[in-house]
Amino acid sequence: MAEVKEEQEESSPLLNPEPRTEITSSTTTVNRSRSVRTKVPEVEVKVYRQGKGPIAEFKSSLGGWDQDQLEVRDIMEQYGFKSLYAFNSTTCTRAVPIRFHPKNGRSLLPYRDGSVICVDGQPKDSLINPITRIVVGVVLITILITVVVTESPTWAEKFNLKGFRIPPWLLTCAVIVFIRMRKRTKDFLQKRGWC
Repeated sequence: MAEVKEEQEESSPLLNPEPRTEITSSTTTVNRSRSVRTKVPEVEVKVYRQGKGPIAEFKSSLGGWDQDQLEVRDIMEQYGFKSLYAFNSTTCTRAVPIRFHPKNGRSLLPYRDGSVICVDGQPKDSLINPITRIVVGVVLITILITVVVTESPTWAEKFNLKGFRIPPWLLTCAVIVFIRMRKRTKDFLQKRGWC
């Protein structure tokens, strides 16, 4: 019997032994490993859109090294906002914009665990409105040119290249697109240092 016990002890692993079960007359005990669970800090977020709402209420876990930063970029992407503002729900007024780190998208200011945060979002601009304005502008200027000018002016005849005449609506469209692109790319070019 003693030899069988020694063989079993030699064949068992040294670092991670199997849990031993000792059977006694009345109870069974098992060796178990213990684990510690920590509570992740959370805040309650109420989301408003241009002062109307709340359109959503949810709990968000705080991130960052100290676990005290709000995931601002995730909220903006989820609800289609271009910017977020602190919001006072009692007076329905916006406060300061909520700044966030450009690389990780977390808020620059810390928040406490269990606090209630009201944010107001500014929706992203749609492309339908500027495109509609451009089309309406091209149509109105083209109609105005065709009504006012019955014959083509002499300066317009100079643009006649080998029998090809440039229609006035095409010229109008090119001018409007050039002006719009110049306004939209002004900041883009300055950020790159080209202007």
